[in-house]
Amino acid sequence: MVTPQGAVTGEDLVCRALRGPAIAAGVGKLCFERMGGRTVLTRMFATSPLKLLNPNAAGRAAWACLATYGGGLVSGDALQIDLETGPGAAALVTTQASTKVYRSEAGASQRLHARAAAESVLVLLPDPVTCFAGASYEQDQQVLLDASATLVLVDWLTAGRVESGERWRFNTYSSRLKIWRHDRLILHDALRLAPEDGELARRMDRFNCLASVVLVGPAVRAGAARLAGVIGSAPVSRRSPLLLSAAPIDGEGLLVRVAGPSVEQVGAVLRQHLGFVSSLLGDDPWSCRW
Repeated sequence: MVTPQGAVTGEDLVCRALRGPAIAAGVGKLCFERMGGRTVLTRMFATSPLKLLNPNAAGRAAWACLATYGGGLVSGDALQIDLETGPGAAALVTTQASTKVYRSEAGASQRLHARAAAESVLVLLPDPVTCFAGASYEQDQQVLLDASATLVLVDWLTAGRVESGERWRFNTYSSRLKIWRHDRLILHDALRLAPEDGELARRMDRFNCLASVVLVGPAVRAGAARLAGVIGSAPVSRRSPLLLSAAPIDGEGLLVRVAGPSVEQVGAVLRQHLGFVSSLLGDDPWSCRW
């Protein structure tokens, strides 16, 4: 593909992020490589308040876990995570717990830039984001995929500390997701929730948890097709406790949305429909989650 002189491609954006100039607070870098039939984490680096863990896994994939000192994001925190999966590598990136965003004037942010090489598998499976009352949070995720790479991405959020009377009482939540195949943008998804657009608790009705799932690549093609069929054939009722929808991505992938009354119920749906992820990793990422 020929790009106009001076044009910035998707690969340019991700590569610039991966090179990164100076080391700042909240920076994390991960590099997964295939060696001897298994994937190993060959580079793991983080600056406070970000903390990276490398738990043992039984399968062929390497696992990395994101956490923060203090257990959440406070005013002014700005995390920047850059990661690469090398040719044929398989990686799971998850979190130690839900991403808590505390009340603040300045707000907090998190940015993820990822690059998946040929025949690699990248699974991004975090716990949900939970914004406390008065919190402001901005999230940006950009993923560049080789034509033969596979991506499983889960992105979800909760209504906040519902039991404490903080249901949908954060100031703002903003999320952007862009996925490229080489230099071709195949998905651009964005969500912004703010009370100035209408009372959130009323607009969200009975739902306290929202989730988006992205499945792209040859290793999940069959699973995405089955899931699209299941969701498409299910009876639809506007008063159902759980709502699911599915839309195709680039002719071979799938974007799934789930809305439910609790994290537990939405988590159970994710585990039910994404059970095939275990075969991609050679281990069960769901065994101690939700």
